[in-house]
Amino acid sequence: MTAAREYGLDDRYEWAVPPADGWVADDLDKLPNLPPHTELIDGALVVMSPQTRFHMLAMRLLEGALMTQAPEHLDVAREMTMKLDRRNRPEPDVLVVAVDADTGPRQTWFKPEDVILAVEVVSDDSVERDREVKPRKYAQAGVRHFWRVEQEDGLPVVYVYELDPATKQYAVMGIHRKELKLKFPFPLDIDLTALNRR
Repeated sequence: MTAAREYGLDDRYEWAVPPADGWVADDLDKLPNLPPHTELIDGALVVMSPQTRFHMLAMRLLEGALMTQAPEHLDVAREMTMKLDRRNRPEPDVLVVAVDADTGPRQTWFKPEDVILAVEVVSDDSVERDREVKPRKYAQAGVRHFWRVEQEDGLPVVYVYELDPATKQYAVMGIHRKELKLKFPFPLDIDLTALNRR
């Protein structure tokens, strides 16, 4: 009996045995039958659990607001990976990237130098990754702006960070409830209470 069948799954969920030194970034484009939104963190495949309604609504709100307010030289991408190095290819929930970073319809990842802003909406299964692991890796890769979004009383709270290039660490620039009004990375005004409006 295969491991997949032991858990009541069909064989398409049978996992390949990882190489001794772990997977590499390019493997995400080659491995067959990976579940959607599989990330690579430190050479290990990380599979996302089903998203919550809050997670979906927060991503929709931020993606829509960023798309309407971003300057023309920037584009917004949702759930695309970023190749940080050979062993790390995380998938931020929302990205703001340079328009000229578009390599065509088969593109699956962005370079960190093309990313202006990475946004992570924290889920129950991703708390440590979104609060500690990913911000550290994004900062070391040179991503200038990072937002971490958490749920408080059913609404998003946005923790805004900017990169200190001397230390390659993020500094907290603000914690935003109800309204996210910023000048950087470009002028933004987002009504966070609109999350629950249809």
